Amino acid sequence: MSIDQRKADHIRINLEEDVRFPSLTTGLERYRFVHEALPELDLREIDTSVALFGKRLAAPILVSSMTGGTVEAQRINRNLAEAVQAQRLAMGLGSQRAGLEQDESAATFRVRDVAPDALLFANLGAVQLNYGYGVDHCRRAVEMIEADALILHLNPLQEAVQPEGDVNWRGLLAKIEQVCRMLPAPVIAKEVGWGISANTARRLIEAGISAIDVAGAGGTSWSQVEMHRAPTERLRRLAAAFADWGIPTAESLLAVRQLCTEMDRPGLPIFASGGIRSGQDVAKCVALGADLVGLASPFLKRAVDSSEAVAEEMDLLSAELRIAMFCTGSATLTQLRRPGLLVKATRSQPR
Repeated sequence: MSIDQRKADHIRINLEEDVRFPSLTTGLERYRFVHEALPELDLREIDTSVALFGKRLAAPILVSSMTGGTVEAQRINRNLAEAVQAQRLAMGLGSQRAGLEQDESAATFRVRDVAPDALLFANLGAVQLNYGYGVDHCRRAVEMIEADALILHLNPLQEAVQPEGDVNWRGLLAKIEQVCRMLPAPVIAKEVGWGISANTARRLIEAGISAIDVAGAGGTSWSQVEMHRAPTERLRRLAAAFADWGIPTAESLLAVRQLCTEMDRPGLPIFASGGIRSGQDVAKCVALGADLVGLASPFLKRAVDSSEAVAEEMDLLSAELRIAMFCTGSATLTQLRRPGLLVKATRSQPR
């Protein structure tokens, strides 16, 4: 099957099918903020901004990497990018392999003309470094979209349940290290929805990664996506067997943040994504140590309509984040991380 057909399938399935984890959650519901009844703040002066890779964003919100390679994907990407520019946020593009291998597909990823000031991330599958790709391919992906950084995404489970999956992951870390060393742009390691463990994060940091997106479990299950497009009953059953696999987003985020402290790398940017659905989720992730918080599915569904619909969703998320900060007495994102503001939620006792 061609790359563009696979991308079209992914868009269709995400829009039409239930691809959530059946039982596994993000873990964010296990936390709550301590309400501050006397915040001593002006809501209008709450500062949600964050500086990252030399750019200042209005809020720590990222449009997570989704798509590219098809006509529909081009329209979606441009709607997303226009909204990102208007709201002063960040955006990752979908895997650009199609753009590198098919010249006509490259245009479906290019959005810099409608998002001149946005923080943009290029994107390639890390495993492609074991299938003929090298530093030059990574450089071309960055140049294709005039990106500020490159995401190398990690998706071993998805590859394992795809009929056309790339399953040779041996020796990949050394090649990631070479890209980190030789590529002029920062390199970000990102899972696609099953989380990154502390052990994996340590190896990636030692290899020279500039940031980590934990992309934990609890949102879209890509094994469920692959189940819906499986061409055989055997592959369908294999994909379905891993429907609840992965490290929940909150758990992965905490583990990686703790590791950065232990490695004396407190300034290493950590992104949280995977099942983020609200401004309060964004606030919780920031409180748990995230510098940037990514969403995909909520934006995809609105990008099908218009850039205005995406911008409205972004504005609502930012407003909810701001109110959460106001009602915890946090004037800045740094203050939102103060100990004692986010606590473990307790179940209500039966009367």
